[in-house]
Amino acid sequence: MHIEPKEINIGVVNGIVIALTTAIGVYFWSSSMGLSLVIAIAMVISMVMAGMSGAIVPIVLTKLGLDPAQSSSIILTTITDIAGFMSFLGIATILSSLL
Repeated sequence: MHIEPKEINIGVVNGIVIALTTAIGVYFWSSSMGLSLVIAIAMVISMVMAGMSGAIVPIVLTKLGLDPAQSSSIILTTITDIAGFMSFLGIATILSSLL
């Protein structure tokens, strides 16, 4: 599958742009550089996972003989929610000394 590197790159670019925007907002709101860093890293991870999942899930569903239009949104939402939540908690745990 050669669609994956494109989706990963788009996820990284989107993640960085959204992470910077969010980190700046969080810093102005909380004055915590550590919290801003945690949220920025978690955003990048979440966006990359969303890009990868968005490329892979429909292909897998098609190969399984299922209609990707019916099932993709539920699976993608679940994957991105879990990845985002777990990456946020994991990064917060690792960088807890900065919070």
